Amino acid sequence: MPAQQKKIIFCIAGVLSFACALGTAAAIGTQLWVKGTILCKTGALLVNATGQELEKFIGEIQYGLFYGERVRQCGLGGRPFQFSFFPDLLKIIPASIHVSVILFCTVLIVFALVGAGFFMFNAFGSPYETLHGPVGLYLWSFIACCCGCLIMILFSSEVKIHHLSEKIANFKEGSFTFKTHSEQFANSFWIILVCSLVQFLNALLIRFAGFEFPFSKPKDSGRTTGAVDLMY
Repeated sequence: MPAQQKKIIFCIAGVLSFACALGTAAAIGTQLWVKGTILCKTGALLVNATGQELEKFIGEIQYGLFYGERVRQCGLGGRPFQFSFFPDLLKIIPASIHVSVILFCTVLIVFALVGAGFFMFNAFGSPYETLHGPVGLYLWSFIACCCGCLIMILFSSEVKIHHLSEKIANFKEGSFTFKTHSEQFANSFWIILVCSLVQFLNALLIRFAGFEFPFSKPKDSGRTTGAVDLMY
C-alpha cells in the first residue's frame, strides 16, 4: 500500500483513538450509566395497590460511577435524594468491583491516548523501535479494547448480580423497602461499548494498511526487513 494511504489510515485511527479517550473521560463524570424505576414495596402492600395505583409508588433512579439521584415515591409525591458513592455508599456496594471499574476506565483513557499518539507518530514520522511500529499499535489497541470489555463485564455484574440499584434505593431507609421495578444501561455505558469497538476497528485498520498481526509467521522466511521497511 502506498505511504500516503498508510498515513491517511493512521490519521483516521489516531483521531478515533483520541475520540475514544475523550468519550470515556466524559462518561466517567456523568450519572448516566444506569436509569431505572424503583417500587416502594412497603407502601404498595399497605394499601394493596394494583394497576394504575402502583404508579404512585414507583420512583426513579439514575447513577454513574461517582454519584447519582433517586426520586422516592411512597404515595405522597416524589422526594428527590442525591447521593455519592464515596464515601456515602462505600459500605453497601461491592467496593472492589466498583473501584476496579474506575481503574480500568482510567487505563482505557491512558492507552487510548498513547495509541492516538503513536498512530499520529507513525503517520507523520518513521518508527525507530519495534513497539513504535505495527506491533506497538496492535498492543495499545488490544489493551484499550480489553479494558473496555472488562469495564462492561464488571459494571454489569455489579448492577445485575449484586443488585446495585436496590442497594442504593434502600440506602438509609428504615421502615420502607424498595424493589427494582425496571432498569437499563444508559448512554455512558454504551459509550464504553463504542470505545471498545473503535479499538478493535483500529486493529483492523492496521491490518488493512498491510501489516501482519503480531507473532504471525511471515510468508517468505528468507526475506528480512528492518523497522523502517515495515512502515514505508
